[in-house]
Amino acid sequence: MTSNEGDGPAWRRLVGSPPSSTSAGWALLPLRAFLGVTFTFAGLQKLANPGFFDKNNPTSIQSQLKESAQSSPIHALIGPLQHIAVPLGVILALGELAVGIGIVLGLWTRIAVVGGMLLSLSLFLTVSFHASPYYTGSDIVFLFAWIPLLVAGSGGVLSVDVLLAARRQVPTPLAADAVTDVAGRHELDRRAFALKAAALGTAGAIGVVLAGLAAGVGRLVGHYNDVAAPTDTGTLSPGKTSPTTAGTANPPGRSVGLASEVAVGGGATFTDPRTGDPAVVVQPTAGTFVAFDAVCPHEGCTVAYVAPDKLFICPCHGSRFNGTTGALVKGPATRGLTPITIAEGPDGDLYAV
Repeated sequence: MTSNEGDGPAWRRLVGSPPSSTSAGWALLPLRAFLGVTFTFAGLQKLANPGFFDKNNPTSIQSQLKESAQSSPIHALIGPLQHIAVPLGVILALGELAVGIGIVLGLWTRIAVVGGMLLSLSLFLTVSFHASPYYTGSDIVFLFAWIPLLVAGSGGVLSVDVLLAARRQVPTPLAADAVTDVAGRHELDRRAFALKAAALGTAGAIGVVLAGLAAGVGRLVGHYNDVAAPTDTGTLSPGKTSPTTAGTANPPGRSVGLASEVAVGGGATFTDPRTGDPAVVVQPTAGTFVAFDAVCPHEGCTVAYVAPDKLFICPCHGSRFNGTTGALVKGPATRGLTPITIAEGPDGDLYAV
C-alpha cells in the first residue's frame, strides 16, 4: 500500500521534498526573506509618506518622473506618465507591497518574482541608470537577485506553495482504478485551486489592511520627510565664450547665463559646459555665487535646490547637501556635490571657469 506524502505531519508538508529541492529551498530562504521584507517595507514606506505624492516636494513621485523624463534611457516612455503621477505612484507602492507579501508567504512565488524583476528593472532604467560605477546602484543588484528564485520556481521551504502542492499528491493507482483516479485528481485540483484562491484572498486582505494602516498612520503622525518646494525652476540660457586675450575683464571660460536671472537666496539650473552635466548655481548673498554639479553622487539623479531649507535634495533617495558648500548633510550618498568654479563678469554674465 502506497503512502500519501500529503498525509504527513504539517512541518513535513511545509518543508517539502525531495531532499535536493529541500536543500535548495533552505539555501534560498535568506534571499527570499530579504527580498520579501524589503519590498513590503518599500511599498508601505511610500504609502505612509505624504511627501511622495506631493508635487511640491522634491522627493515626490512627480519630481522623480520629471527627472527621469530628462535623463532616463527610456525618457520617451516616461514623459506621458507625468500626467498620471499620483495613480502611478499608488500602483508602484501597491505593486511592491504585493510582491513583498507574495515572496514572504511563498504564494504564487514565480508570478511575484516576475513582478519584482519588472519593478527592479523599471527602477534601474529610471532612477539608478547613471550610477557610476554601475555596481553602486542597488536596483541592478536587486534585478539579478531575483533570478535564483525565478529558476527555483516554487516558494521553497516554509512556503504556502509547497504546503498546497503537498495536498495535491495522491498514491499511484492500479490500472483498474485509472478512471477513479482521474476523477480523484480532478477533485484534488479543484480543491487545491480553491485553497490557493483562499490563500490569495487572505494575502490580499493582509495587504489592504497594511496599506490602509500605513497611509493612515503616515498622515496622522505628520509630514514624513516634508521639505519645502524647490526654487530652481529657472534655467539659465547659455551665453558666449569669454575672450581669453590679454586685458579682457571677463573671466575665462564660457558664459552660462545672466547673473540677474539668479535671485538672491535662490538658484537656477544650467548645463556645465565642461562635462555636459546638469548643474545648479545659487546666490546665497548678493553678489556671491556658488555652483555645483547637480548629479547626486549616490545613483546619478539630479538634485534640486530648496531655498527655504538652504539644501540640495535628491528626489530619488532623499540625500541632502549643504546649499552653500555642497557638503553632504544626509545620506545615502557618501560624499558631497562636485563644486564648479563660477564667476560674474563685468558684462553681467556668469562664467563657468
